[in-house]
Parts: sequence; C-alpha cells; structure tokens
Amino acid sequence: MDAIMTQGLEARLRMHVEYLAGELGERNSIRYANLERARLYIEQALIQAGYLIQHDAYEVSGRTYRNVIVERQSSKGEGEVFIVGAHYDTAPGTPGADDNASGIAVLLELAQSLRDFAPAPTMRLVAFALEEPPFYRSRLMGSRVHARRCRERAERVVGMMSLEMVGCYSDLRGSQQYPLPFMRWFYPERGNFIALAGNFPSRKLVRQMAAWLSAAGSLPVEYAAFPLVPGAGLSDNWSFWKEGYPALMITDTAFFRNPHYHLPSDVPETLDYARMAALVAALDHAMRAGLGLGIASSC
Repeated sequence: MDAIMTQGLEARLRMHVEYLAGELGERNSIRYANLERARLYIEQALIQAGYLIQHDAYEVSGRTYRNVIVERQSSKGEGEVFIVGAHYDTAPGTPGADDNASGIAVLLELAQSLRDFAPAPTMRLVAFALEEPPFYRSRLMGSRVHARRCRERAERVVGMMSLEMVGCYSDLRGSQQYPLPFMRWFYPERGNFIALAGNFPSRKLVRQMAAWLSAAGSLPVEYAAFPLVPGAGLSDNWSFWKEGYPALMITDTAFFRNPHYHLPSDVPETLDYARMAALVAALDHAMRAGLGLGIASSC
C-alpha cells in the first residue's frame, strides 16, 4: 500500500471514529437516538461501497434493534459462510472511540477494500447491536441473535472474526499487561501488536488467521488459543462459540493495554490511525488468502 493510499485510509478511519465517538458519543439503549444514527451512518457507508443492506431486527422493551448485514456471495456456491463483525454500541457513560468505533471503522474500510473480491465461501460483514452491558452475554446481544439465527438456518459458518477494540497501541516498555502471570514470558511487554484470541476448538482458525495476518507484514501479530484463556470470550465471538462455531477475537487487548476502557476519556484523539490502517491492510491480505482458497479447507 503506497503512502498516498495509506494517508487516505488513515483519514477515513479517523473520520468514522470522529463521527461515531466524537459527534455522536454514547450510543446504546439509553442513548437510542444516537445508536440509530450510528446504524444509519454504517448503512450509508456500506451502500456507498456497493453493498445491499440486510438486517437482523429484534425487539427489546418496545424498541427495535438491528444488526446491519452485507454479503459477497460464494464464488463456488458451496454454502459456507465466513463472518467478520464488530459491535456499534457503547458502554454507558463512554463515547467509545476504541470500544468500539475503532472496530466499526476497520470493518467499514475492510468492506470498501474487498468490495470487488470474489470469495470462495460467502463473506458476511455484520455490525452488531447491543454487545455492551446490560445485554452483554445475554440472549439479547445482537451477535447472539445473529449466531442463533445462523444455527436455526443450519448455515455452515466456517469461521467468525470479531473486531473488538483495535485502535490503541504503545511502544513503551511495560505498556502491555496480561491476565495470567506466565504470559509475560511468552508475549511482548510493549503494546504495539494486534492480538488474536480464541477458545481451544477454534485454535486452527486462530493459528491460520494469525499466519495470514503476519504474512502481510504491516503489523506485529500475537495469538492465543489454549484452554481457558482469560478474556478470550469478552466480545461477539462468544456468541458463536455458544452455537458451536469456530470464532476468534481480533483486539488491542482492551483493558490489558488501554487505560481509557469504558471511561469518558475513550475519545478519538487517543487512537493510532496509522496502525489501524496497517490492520486494514493486513486483514485485506488475510481475507483474500483465506477466503480465496476456501477457509474451511485450510482450517
């Protein structure tokens, strides 16, 4: 990716985050109007990229919530589906720049970069509603609704990636913390990498996706997929585990690195847009490598 393209990508990522976390701010069931404005913004960006919008719509306490869904159909007609998702709501009291305007911004730019891609399995991109408390790990999470409907339709979901907080990076020593003491022996002390986390049944998907991301050479990559990784199920990938699908989280590791987690200080100025652009480039490479071949055969 040349310098002009990179600069343009950084500017677009910043634009998405500044609208969602700057102009709108808190967006959730408490700030329902802002949540709806965020959804419409996401839909407009995807329409401009050439996609047709679909929804998972469902009711909670008399209000309608919608997952925003777009697809590129399988080039082989084999019926397999690979999902990339990010939630567009925020925790109460925070504007949610990293959590999770960063994930949505990367999702939107990935959709743009893959708009002409012909994947082997169907590629589905989803912006999920209601990931944050009080709906977290309930049947009313947007991703839980979608994963359940995938199972009800007997869809062959060969993998799912959740983009969860992907904008915070640091080159300072000691900037990266870990949930288990022994992890310090094997993982970096600087929070300058992107992490992939999954459960043990998803380990092949995690390892292969980490290899594809690393091959892009644009951003350091670390991964963990051993039994009982603390924090590995803190995002929408958990919903797909509940339905028996392989799924992973791509993250800057949230509160293990970002001091603004779930606070009013989680604002656009705290993010690293150059590294977010590097992540988009790496994801583009990984998706073309994995979905071009047919990810089920590789994992």
